[in-house]
Amino acid sequence: MRCAVIGAGAWGTALADLLARNGHAVMLWAYEPDVAESVNAHHVNPRFLPGAVLDPAVRATADLAAAMDRAELVLYVTPSHVLRSVARQGACAVPADAMLVVATKGIERETLAVMTQVLRDELPGRPVVALSGPSFAAEVAARQPTAVVAASSDARAAERAQRALSGEGFRVYTHDDELGVELGGALKNVMAIATGMAEGLGLGYNSRAALITRGLAEITRLGVALGASPRTFAGLAGLGDLVLTCTGALSRNRSLGMEIARGATLDAVLAARDTVAEGVVTTHSAHALAAREGIEMPIVEAVYRILVDHHSPRDAISALMRRELRAEQD
Repeated sequence: MRCAVIGAGAWGTALADLLARNGHAVMLWAYEPDVAESVNAHHVNPRFLPGAVLDPAVRATADLAAAMDRAELVLYVTPSHVLRSVARQGACAVPADAMLVVATKGIERETLAVMTQVLRDELPGRPVVALSGPSFAAEVAARQPTAVVAASSDARAAERAQRALSGEGFRVYTHDDELGVELGGALKNVMAIATGMAEGLGLGYNSRAALITRGLAEITRLGVALGASPRTFAGLAGLGDLVLTCTGALSRNRSLGMEIARGATLDAVLAARDTVAEGVVTTHSAHALAAREGIEMPIVEAVYRILVDHHSPRDAISALMRRELRAEQD
């Protein structure tokens, strides 16, 4: 297939490399011209995926329309807060019969829309697939075994994405709960910030296990209220991604939480990074969704208070432990 990968961060670059290794013709769109130049001249992206040597078949461009030329599969991997503007900017260049896959994990702050809905708004009439699951870009680029989920209300589109992306070391399962898969992939980033804060405070494995488990309960509670299946959150895009992001040293959201708990300000942490920690935007979105739906999400509330109202992480942990006693199951 002719594939366009829109977004040359770590994950977009790793997926472009994966598609090229699977035998597809791949054009990678980079917002940063220096990234496109590095990929074309040296088959590397030292800015966002240092240490990885890319398949020579990956070509890159900073021209969005050129990246889309005759593409049969368009894979969006931009930060969530710019996905709508990038999709709108390139809308005229997307072939009418192209399949759209979105690997961005987030919830739009202004509209509270998941990423597949953003693409449907801007590029109507095309099949859309959400790609999610436990997948650090560096490990995918290093050909380490990884399993993810391709979810869509269009079963044929999910299967087509599955075939395009699956290969040695990268296994893709299909799923029909598109909303649940997207919510799991987005909301786990908020829980990763929380577990990073606990680690930054010097708390141990008991605290981490409690936050992961109760975080999963919150994600499931909101997901079910929005129409997702509770079973989805026990799978790769739910529990699998949650465990990875809350425990893995490569997690940007976990490391952000650690830095804040150790005294850094959010602005300072973000200013020092080229990469995006999606959990910051998703904390705002999750907080707003919980309020809109009347769903209790105390961990999300605690992270929101720390990031927005500058509450003390240690005081927030204490407040969680002092909450009214209740049964574990809702």
